[in-house]
Amino acid sequence: MLACLSACEKKSDKTRIAMVVKNLGNGFFDAAHQGADEAAKELGNVEVIYTGPTTPSAEGQIEIINSLISQKVDAIVISANDPNALVPITTKAIQRGIKVISFDSGLAPEGRLMQLSPSNADLIGEKQIQMAAKAIGGEGEIAILSASAQATNQNIWIGVMKKVLEKPEYANLKLVATVYGDDQSDKSYREAIGLLRSHPNLKAIIAPTTVGIVAASKAVVDEKLVGKVFVTGLGLPSEMAGHVKSGAVKEFAIWNPIDLGYAATYAANEFVKGAPDAKPNGSVKVGRLGSVNIDGTGEAALGPPFTYNAENVEQFAKMF
Repeated sequence: MLACLSACEKKSDKTRIAMVVKNLGNGFFDAAHQGADEAAKELGNVEVIYTGPTTPSAEGQIEIINSLISQKVDAIVISANDPNALVPITTKAIQRGIKVISFDSGLAPEGRLMQLSPSNADLIGEKQIQMAAKAIGGEGEIAILSASAQATNQNIWIGVMKKVLEKPEYANLKLVATVYGDDQSDKSYREAIGLLRSHPNLKAIIAPTTVGIVAASKAVVDEKLVGKVFVTGLGLPSEMAGHVKSGAVKEFAIWNPIDLGYAATYAANEFVKGAPDAKPNGSVKVGRLGSVNIDGTGEAALGPPFTYNAENVEQFAKMF
């Protein structure tokens, strides 16, 4: 009987990597899941467990991680709803031998082994101001519609945007408001409507969130302000093609979430294997994307954001 149990255990030799996303039913993370599955297929010995709370909350993610610790997964790849609230539970996972890396929205350094950012915060922040300025001819009132007030990545990008606005070339842009839609469609829509009605001279809304940019675009159409107010920010081509066509959006940007999920899964596997360079000031291999360098704080960036507009959005909309 003991021999049988031992044999059965040996059969299950796949590396189990859990991808914990901010919330299920989010197109960005569905695409990241597709990339994770691609990586698992290439690696051959990896099983991806895709999970997340139904609504984006730290509490929901903590509950899930607790369960994953009990299941003794090999690695957890997480996009954090809160950088600090999750640290005690992810630290517990690390102490149990589980490799924890964050991607997209990072964990505080003490709660993970590596953070894989989709791009560089400075490039992302500046890109969004550039797109807004270009859409409205370099002058006028702009507003930001963010996700939650605690979202790590959103807050970093907004900080960069405010610094970029201090540059002489953006002297004629005026940031009049920053509001939060909590990455929920209905709340983001209400916040966008609020911006449009509270600021009659508003020229552009920047939404650095895939949920917010869709909601803001719909609000501009519903308020019959197409051509007067432009929306830009970070969005998914599949969700934005119609808004580019309507004229509410001239251009927007995003990295490829398929690549991000793919790279994060490869990186997690490198940590599980104990790759010698999988550490601060080292690097990890990320399959067809080559390798990424890890800085002294354990952070790595995949690449710059890509611009989508009327010329290319339909082509990419078929992918994600």
